[in-house]
Amino acid sequence: MPTKTLQIPTTDGQADAFAAFPDRGERHPGVLLYTDAFGVRPELEEKARELAEHGYYVLVPNLYYRHGPAPVIELPEHIGEEIRPEVIGRLMPLVEAHTTERVLRDANAYLRFLTAQPEVSAGPVGVIGYCIGAALAMRTATAHPDQVAAVAGFHPGFLVTDAPDSPHRRVPALTAQVHLGLAENDMTPETISELDQALDAAGVGYTIEIYPGTIHGFTMSDTDAFNPSALQCHWDRLLPLLDRALTNS
Repeated sequence: MPTKTLQIPTTDGQADAFAAFPDRGERHPGVLLYTDAFGVRPELEEKARELAEHGYYVLVPNLYYRHGPAPVIELPEHIGEEIRPEVIGRLMPLVEAHTTERVLRDANAYLRFLTAQPEVSAGPVGVIGYCIGAALAMRTATAHPDQVAAVAGFHPGFLVTDAPDSPHRRVPALTAQVHLGLAENDMTPETISELDQALDAAGVGYTIEIYPGTIHGFTMSDTDAFNPSALQCHWDRLLPLLDRALTNS
């Protein structure tokens, strides 16, 4: 499985990124993958490789490139509950600095770069995200409805907030098919209802599913939240979504 480390030109500098794609000398649908708060690391690179094995060119940018190349902070091999608060504490200033304006500027650059790669076929792309990456995926899909045909978010954070620019307020601009896979503690029933209403208003095909027996972060095998059956469920939802939206099969 070919992989590359790339530099994506942005209005604010160069974003380092990881890419994985099939070794078949053909062009493949593009997928932009936004990481969770912990950023680009072996766990996310492995997800990109696995997705590439199914026929996609997967681009994983370093969300925190303005602060340095990935990993911006040193991460343990396993992010256990005993160290998680300290790691999150170090990352929160970076997360908070990643304003909506920065997210949208970066999304423009990432999509422009992704669709220009020689291994990427013409046509729509998919955008997926984990944790905070789900909100970035939704922002990207609503800002580029002409390009993004599939959006998926897993154990999402910050999709529905009180802020005037909350991602869910832009959902009526969506044209993409959507799947959101929630942990049991990710959203209240009221919040899910608000998101349902926004997606209904967009008139798009979507599913919002609570994966049973899960806590936030369930797809990540380098954390204590990992749930193998929920990770498989995530693939069982994600792959058909991308197949329908990006390959017309």
